[in-house]
Amino acid sequence: MPVHVTPVHSAQRPGVLAGRSHTRRSAMTVDPEPIAVDLGSAQLRIWLGRGGVLSVPVGEGLRRPVMRRGRIADGPACVAELRRLLREHRIPVPVGALLVACRPVLATRADQEATRHVLSAVLAPSRLLFVDTVRAGAIGAGAAAGTLLLADVGAQLSEVAVLENGRVIAARRADAGTRDLNHAVTAAMLADTVARLVRELRREPAVRPLATAALARGLVVVGDGATRPDLTTRLAAALGAAVHCAASPRTAALIGASLAATAASRHPAGHSTPTPSW
Repeated sequence: MPVHVTPVHSAQRPGVLAGRSHTRRSAMTVDPEPIAVDLGSAQLRIWLGRGGVLSVPVGEGLRRPVMRRGRIADGPACVAELRRLLREHRIPVPVGALLVACRPVLATRADQEATRHVLSAVLAPSRLLFVDTVRAGAIGAGAAAGTLLLADVGAQLSEVAVLENGRVIAARRADAGTRDLNHAVTAAMLADTVARLVRELRREPAVRPLATAALARGLVVVGDGATRPDLTTRLAAALGAAVHCAASPRTAALIGASLAATAASRHPAGHSTPTPSW
């Protein structure tokens, strides 16, 4: 997968870090711009506002994965890998910025704390907030208003959620994604997995009315799976419903997280005690 890096400002300006160094230089006269991160199983995406965007594969060439199925597989190795990527691509990161990070839906507290530890070690934020990837994807796809059924089909993880006005009502996830598509796992099998998650949500009595109404509007798909017509066509057939792919499916979650970061930085709570999620 090609590396995509948009232009960034020089790493020589005061109050920034690049790669390993976390040394504070001169005092900042204004708060640093917020940061958004989508740390996936196969791809790291960082939004730095006017500083640009980094999108690069994670763990390529390593003997052991640092990420697996949306979870940190090796914390110290993940810290080292992210620092290497920032240093290699000369990405300046402002010290003490507010950071909004995507997390897989239904992530455990242990999973979240492992991610918090890695991102805090690498990016040294003043405050770290989490947003569910499905919620960020809905915001980034411009589909957060009203009742929504959304599937985020990533490289190693698939998540499905019912949302109402951007709030996650219920969700399911499966350890399966586009990286599993080979001779053993077909697009039809992955589509059946996602469709099964949708059916499970529709069987919940408390969720059934919202899920049914949302499905009538069609399933919104983000993530790498939305770029696979063989998958989305089979998914539409399995559900008997329309499937709508986001305009920028691979970056929808990052876009949503960046909007959340901008909003949080402007809110008075952005300067108060950290909270676990946005």
